[in-house]
Amino acid sequence: MSTISADIVTSMRDRHARHIDRLPYTHVAGHLIGGEETTARGPRTPVIDPATGAGWGSVPEADAADVDAAVAAARTAQRAWAQRSPSERADLVRRMADAIESRADVLSLTNTFENGSPVAETAGAASNAAAILRVFASLAPHLEQGDVRAFPGGGNETVVAQDPIGVCALIAPWNFPINLVVIKLAPALIAGCTVVIKPAGPTPLSVRFLLDAADEAGIPAGVINIITGEGATGDLLVRHPGIDKVAFTGSTPVGRRIAAACGELLRPVTLELGGKSTALVLPDADLDAMSQVLIRSSMRNTGQTCYISTRLVTTPDRYDELVDMVTATVAAAPVGDPLDPETVFGPVATLAQRDRVLGYIRAGLTEGARATVGGDVAPPLPGGAFVAPTVFADVTPAMTIAREEIFGPVITLLRAPSVDAAVDIANGTAFGLGGIVFGGDEDVAFRIARRMDTGSVGVNMFASNHYAPFGGRHDSGLGVEYGLEGLSAYLTPQSVHRRAR
Repeated sequence: MSTISADIVTSMRDRHARHIDRLPYTHVAGHLIGGEETTARGPRTPVIDPATGAGWGSVPEADAADVDAAVAAARTAQRAWAQRSPSERADLVRRMADAIESRADVLSLTNTFENGSPVAETAGAASNAAAILRVFASLAPHLEQGDVRAFPGGGNETVVAQDPIGVCALIAPWNFPINLVVIKLAPALIAGCTVVIKPAGPTPLSVRFLLDAADEAGIPAGVINIITGEGATGDLLVRHPGIDKVAFTGSTPVGRRIAAACGELLRPVTLELGGKSTALVLPDADLDAMSQVLIRSSMRNTGQTCYISTRLVTTPDRYDELVDMVTATVAAAPVGDPLDPETVFGPVATLAQRDRVLGYIRAGLTEGARATVGGDVAPPLPGGAFVAPTVFADVTPAMTIAREEIFGPVITLLRAPSVDAAVDIANGTAFGLGGIVFGGDEDVAFRIARRMDTGSVGVNMFASNHYAPFGGRHDSGLGVEYGLEGLSAYLTPQSVHRRAR
């Protein structure tokens, strides 16, 4: 993997500068509160293109008054929004889905310029967001069905009603800044809640297209509000007395702090946190078929995905063959300009993240792992936040790179003396978010999958089903998203007892 020539880098920078001129949101004036763009008073934060290192936008940092205003707007809108029937809310959410899809191109570009995700990834953000909205809209009838439960001894009955939980704080990460908002926003809207969204610091602009789509769909002002800022803004929002629920996706350390604050306040919270997931490669696995899904399963979005299986574990009889396949697959995947549809690996999201990933790579080499591709080498492109995609062989479970979430284009391969030992390695981590079992006999692979201590696991693939719950165990979080279970997180039940009719 060689460094790309200077003329290609110059061409990339020129291309990025031309495309930025197409973006409707760059240096925005304020926050989106109650259907209006406010006049911001505080300092501003630049938005940086990770591929070139060039600043191309900026947003204001919300202060306490901005947070107060956003929560107040959501509180004012919430009563009327909750009084609409679930089917009425669902109709508006479906219209919002259509409006998001009509913004797919400009949303994709903005997302790529914010976090460096290749357009091959971000091109699907709008359609995936729309699909999530439509799935939750389809669940609205569950809120309109009566739920009457008889007393055990007879004679009386209970009507169980579901009310919206209220005003929700939605705090999103930078790796998938649209879809990881929408998996919170969609159930909140269907439930009758209103929201204040705080996107991650590096990705504050693409989320504005969601509010544009909501406006076009006719969702009332104040139902969705957006404020921008860093961790201090998020802390103000989490602790605000007008917030009824918090939903957060991000790192486990930040999640612990949010959980502590919500515990102190007796405030419901959903946390989707970090992962260190494992792919178990059984002795009868088809490695050719596995190679076709390897990048998406284990290094999706330049390795910046919470559930991907960045640890591959197999038995000694398949180990060398697996190392050869993974090395060849990763080495052949194009690295480069994230605006190029052929690019598989773009930059990581920030220079700080680049340095963090490089620190893990150096730790792996120091602790005795063998880099079969990549490693501590010159970045594929200079000037941006690029890291050479890296495959580590001869990794042991005690190594840092086998235990901690790297969140970059790094994959590790471990040996296990048996399948049972491989399961023990998979479960020997503090996390429990994703996982995969690759095997020729899918019934056997399914039984192995059921032994994995993780919230989701796939057989010869990994995918999210919007109708099925997604969530982590242990240090990977609290609660779930997607499905009826995800919708219920935005509802609070009331039991009304009466004489049987």
